[in-house]
Amino acid sequence: MKRLLPFAALLLLAAGCGLKSANFTDDQAIPLGEGRADSLILSVSLDYPVKGTGEEALAAITSGILNAAFDLEDIDPTSVDETATRYEDNLKDEYFNENGDLPAGEGGILSWEDRINGYFSGSYKGYESYMVEYYNFRGGAHGINTMTPVVFHRKTGRIVPEDEFFADGYRDPVGALIRSHIPEALENDEEILSDLDDPEHIGPNGSYEVTKGGVTWYYQPYEIAPYYVGVIIVSVPWKELKPYLRK
Repeated sequence: MKRLLPFAALLLLAAGCGLKSANFTDDQAIPLGEGRADSLILSVSLDYPVKGTGEEALAAITSGILNAAFDLEDIDPTSVDETATRYEDNLKDEYFNENGDLPAGEGGILSWEDRINGYFSGSYKGYESYMVEYYNFRGGAHGINTMTPVVFHRKTGRIVPEDEFFADGYRDPVGALIRSHIPEALENDEEILSDLDDPEHIGPNGSYEVTKGGVTWYYQPYEIAPYYVGVIIVSVPWKELKPYLRK
């Protein structure tokens, strides 16, 4: 096993928000066997808060980040490296259990890749947005890229679901606003626009982010369009959303 880069924790100011954060980084390349080209590539980079709100809120935000990044039970928010190591160990076991007895494949078809990148992506009043970018490859023609935002209440550290951020009855009018901004989000690409699945029913999906400029929704590959389109990102400015925000 060869670790390409060591664990690192660096104090920095999270851009665009009132929290100071540290960064956990680990990059590894683990060959499937001696002399084999097949390998498991692991890359993790996560920002997590260390100052800027109360201790309980910091722990709650960190726990939410780790859950979004790793989806593990019994997360200890005081030990980011332990949680990341547990995720990595589980993945290594899965990789070797599924591929260790298979003959070497052509073109590295037994290689897997996991890349997780998490960072604070924006803020609005007392809310902080966090983004988890994930690339997953398990062989085949291509991997999958996803972008998963999480919105936290800065004072409490609690995750704020979309239907709590917006007022009752928001879904239809906000859905219309989202649909009105899809063409610009896709740069008016007629081919992509024609490939959207049931465009008249595209609306709020709970995968939202708040920033200085407004609210952004993220639609994952295959969610509303074919794979080749990738993650679709649609932003709506605050001035249009103001009537539908919870007071």
